[in-house]
Amino acid sequence: METEVNDNPDKHRFELNADGELAGFSAYRLREGAITFTHTEIDPRFEGKGLGSKLARAVLDESRERGLRVYAQCPFIAGYIDKHPEYQDLLATE
Repeated sequence: METEVNDNPDKHRFELNADGELAGFSAYRLREGAITFTHTEIDPRFEGKGLGSKLARAVLDESRERGLRVYAQCPFIAGYIDKHPEYQDLLATE
């Protein structure tokens, strides 16, 4: 399965496409220097294929690349960071 994650700023979300179909997204609010992830969803047709983890990794890598602090209000993103300590440094402390 070929996957791709792209930012869709008009919809305030990162979108995960799998084999050309929208398979999931991670919604966010952006402000200067920070990004708040509010909700992550994988279409039920694509569940159980590790796509949520691919999406989380991609959005966190992109946040790092952009120099953004992360507020993980979304339980899925928060849980992913808990399980992957290499992303702990992205978490905003305020």
